[in-house]
Amino acid sequence: METTIAFILIFGSLVFFHELGHFIFAKRAGIMVREFAIGFGPKIVAITKGETLYTLRLLPLGGYVRMAGEDMDSVELQPGFRVGLVLNAKEQVVKIVLNQNKQQQDMLFLETERADLEKGLWIEGYDEEERLVRYDVSRKAVITENGKDTLIAPHDRQFGSKSIGNRFITIFAGPLFNFILAFFIFLMIGLLQGVPTYEPIISGVAEDGPALDAGMQEGDLVTKIDGQSIDTWQALAEKVQESAGEALTFEYVRDGEVINSTITPKSVEQDGESFGQIGVLYESPVEKNPLKAVAFGAEQTVTWIAKIFELLGMLITGQFTIDALSGPVGIYKATEQVAQYGVFNLMNWAAILSINLGIMNLLPLPALDGGRLLFFLIEAVRGKPVDRQKEGMVHFVGIMLLMVLMVVVTWNDIQRFFF
Repeated sequence: METTIAFILIFGSLVFFHELGHFIFAKRAGIMVREFAIGFGPKIVAITKGETLYTLRLLPLGGYVRMAGEDMDSVELQPGFRVGLVLNAKEQVVKIVLNQNKQQQDMLFLETERADLEKGLWIEGYDEEERLVRYDVSRKAVITENGKDTLIAPHDRQFGSKSIGNRFITIFAGPLFNFILAFFIFLMIGLLQGVPTYEPIISGVAEDGPALDAGMQEGDLVTKIDGQSIDTWQALAEKVQESAGEALTFEYVRDGEVINSTITPKSVEQDGESFGQIGVLYESPVEKNPLKAVAFGAEQTVTWIAKIFELLGMLITGQFTIDALSGPVGIYKATEQVAQYGVFNLMNWAAILSINLGIMNLLPLPALDGGRLLFFLIEAVRGKPVDRQKEGMVHFVGIMLLMVLMVVVTWNDIQRFFF
C-alpha cells in the first residue's frame, strides 16, 4: 500500500507539473483551456472554475490540457438546424440550445440558415414567423446540448490562431516544467539533507586491507598521493584504482597532524578487468548551505539530462535492446525498491523520473510534444502550416505505435518481475 501511494503521488506530481506548464502558457497566450485533466478514464472529481473544467480521472498514468480549437472542438450549426436562442439586454445571443423543441420562457426559436461562431460571431436564420433574421453572438455565449454547456471559442481564443512562437512555447512548457520540477526536488534534497562535499575523508577501514596495515584510520583526511594534491574522493578513488600493485605515498591529516604512509593497492578482478583497492569505506560528508544547494540542484539536473540522452543514444545505436526499457510496471517495482532506502532516495528517484518524462516528451515522435514541435518548425520553414488532416493522421499513427510499444514494454516488465 505504501508503494502504491508513493507511486501515485510521484507519477501524479510529474504529470501535474507537465500539464501545468502547458496550462500556464496557454493562458498567457490567450488560449481558451477547456479542461485540465490528471489521469485518464472516468472522472473521479470534476470542478468547473471560470472557463476550465478541472478533472481527476481514474487511471493516474497521464493527463492532458484540452485547448479550444483542437480535436474537433468547434460546433458547426448546419443549415436547417432548429435551435433555441437566449438573448441579453443588448440583443446578443448568450445561449444556443440544441435539440430543444420545448418552448421556454425568454427563448427564441430559429431555423438556422448560416452561422459563424468563430470569426464573425453571428447567426442567421428563420424565426417562427418565417422571417430571415440575424443576431450577433456574444464572445461568451454558451452552446447547450443534452444538458451540457460548452463555451464557444472565438477564433482568437483558439490554439491554431496563435503565432508559431506562442504555440511552440505552450507545447514546450510541459517538458520544461518537468526539468524545473526536477531542479526544485534536487534543491530540496540539498537544503534538507545537505550537499555532498566529496571530501576525501576515510569513513571506515576494512580489517583485511592494505590501508589498515599502513595505519590509516577512520576520519583521516587524504591531502596528497605521491605528491599530487587530492581534493575529492573521486580523485582518490581514480588514483588508487589505476595503481594496482604499485606502492603509493599517502599524505593525510589526523587531528591536525600530517602523516605519511606507503600503501600498495591490491589487485581486484571484476567483469574481466582488474583495478586497485586499499580497503577503505566512504560516506560523503554533507554541508547545509542554501547557495550550494541551488548549485547542487542545477548540477544534478544537468547531469541527469546528459545521462538520459546518453542512454537514448545507446538505445538508438543498439548498445542495449528494447527489453531494457521499463513501463509503468517497471517504474512501480523500481519505486518499491527505492522506497526502502528512505524519503531522500525516493525524492531523488522522482527527480530522475521527471527529467526522463520531459526528455521522452521532447523526442520528435508523432503524438508526443516533440512531434508537435517538429511540425511547428516545418511550418516556420515552409511559411505555412501542414494540412491539419495530414498532421492529425500522422499523430494518430504515432499514438497507435506508442500504444503497441507500451504493451510490449509492459509485457516485458510483467515477465521480468513476476515470472
